[in-house]
Amino acid sequence: MARAIWKGAISFGLVHIPVALVSATSSQGVDFDWLDSRSMDPVGYKRVNKVTGKEVTKENIVKGVAYEKGRYVVLSEEEIRSAHPVSTQTIDIFSFVDAEQIPLQNIDTPYYLAPDKRGGKVYALLRETLSKTNKVALARVVLHTRQYLAALMPLESALVLVKLRWPQEVRGLDELELGSEVTKPQLAKGELDMAKRLVQDMSADWKPEDYKDEFEDKIMALVEKKAHEGKIEDVESVGGEEERKTADVIDLTELLKRSLGGKAAAKPKAKAASKAAPAKRTKKASGE
Repeated sequence: MARAIWKGAISFGLVHIPVALVSATSSQGVDFDWLDSRSMDPVGYKRVNKVTGKEVTKENIVKGVAYEKGRYVVLSEEEIRSAHPVSTQTIDIFSFVDAEQIPLQNIDTPYYLAPDKRGGKVYALLRETLSKTNKVALARVVLHTRQYLAALMPLESALVLVKLRWPQEVRGLDELELGSEVTKPQLAKGELDMAKRLVQDMSADWKPEDYKDEFEDKIMALVEKKAHEGKIEDVESVGGEEERKTADVIDLTELLKRSLGGKAAAKPKAKAASKAAPAKRTKKASGE
């Protein structure tokens, strides 16, 4: 299995499913590094004062948020850390919805979820339940100190976690200012028939092996050619990778019944309470 970038558990009700998060995509683009043409030394990011043009040392840099034009509120590292959500190492499911209800523009990055620490049976149970109910699970998860909205969905024999953009991050279609010729078009039947016929003539099966980045192929062919000609420069580089935290989570399959039992028992109480006095509505705080 590919290296896990995060380990924790899916949590819903009283059930915990140990899982490992694995990236479902890989960056295949050409990576151009900056080099000093005189010495072939790597060229890194330089902190420069935009007014004076002079380099600024790390200890003289603070973080500020623009409050008004030209005016900033400065926040300390401690204040910023206190605003980060607490990482629980869990993917907390809070609702189940129809997949079709999630807008396309909200979908971001996919990840594979693999069962971990003998959690295979409960993992399969959740996958099969989602498949048979045609639902996806909405959840919150903290990755790298940031909280994300996510959707868990079945994919063949596996589960996939898709990071979703928060609704406030998605612009509405009204920003396009579409005219009536687009929103209420007057199209002749002949035009629609010809367009449908063209689509049918060009229809094909999805064949991912046929789709390639031609730019990358051309660049890498050029790199190979120049390398064979001996046109290679030695560049000294320093690498390092930060270790990721993992969590030991206990698989509690038997808690599924207790989760359902707790909800069933809660319903009569809720009814009794509603007869006695009107329930107060509380606004649930946003995760971020």
